[in-house]
Amino acid sequence: MNTGSVQDQLLAEQRAYYSALAPEYLDQGLDLPCGAELNDALDAFRPAGSVLELACGPGVWTRQLLRHASDVTAVDASPEMLAIAASRVPGGAPVRFVEADLFTWEPDRRYDVVFMGFWLSHVPAERLESFWVLVAAALAPRGRVFFVDDGYRTPDELIEGPASSTIQRRTPDGTAYRIVKVPHEPADLERQLRELGWDITVTPTAGPFFWGAGNRAGALC
Repeated sequence: MNTGSVQDQLLAEQRAYYSALAPEYLDQGLDLPCGAELNDALDAFRPAGSVLELACGPGVWTRQLLRHASDVTAVDASPEMLAIAASRVPGGAPVRFVEADLFTWEPDRRYDVVFMGFWLSHVPAERLESFWVLVAAALAPRGRVFFVDDGYRTPDELIEGPASSTIQRRTPDGTAYRIVKVPHEPADLERQLRELGWDITVTPTAGPFFWGAGNRAGALC
């Protein structure tokens, strides 16, 4: 079996995990000592205009984006997650929900802001460059990017050792799934993004958490 097929199976298992976890997802989140700091950083960034939210999950960040955005397109591979997200936004809110695999999806328009909440660490290192090609394709010429993420992995999740980005997580009923969790270090991630043509500052906060904000290198601001 070739490497691509193995990775495709892993990503399919990751999608299945989040679909299975959807009913309990909001009860499974990390206790964020820096939660207010992350929220404040996003508000200071002011994601105005048309916003694309990648991997929106159950809409944890969607409502905050709506405080600034004129409209939001929220994309996720899990219909279960999208149903929860849709139920959590106010009626009539300018949100378009799209069910799609982010590793094959192509945007149908350009946006002023691309936002990712705890998604980037689930992108395999081998697909990081192609993923950021997608982000570039989704951005308007003066478009901006903001993401929040973490490098949190428990010892019992490291089924292939700490050097591997493949971990194992379980749903509340005990079913095990393999998923991708890349433990990015902020400075190293900032360097990688610079090499890919992005001018993004990655700011660490308490524990394993960080956020990033910026745009394509040379983009008009």
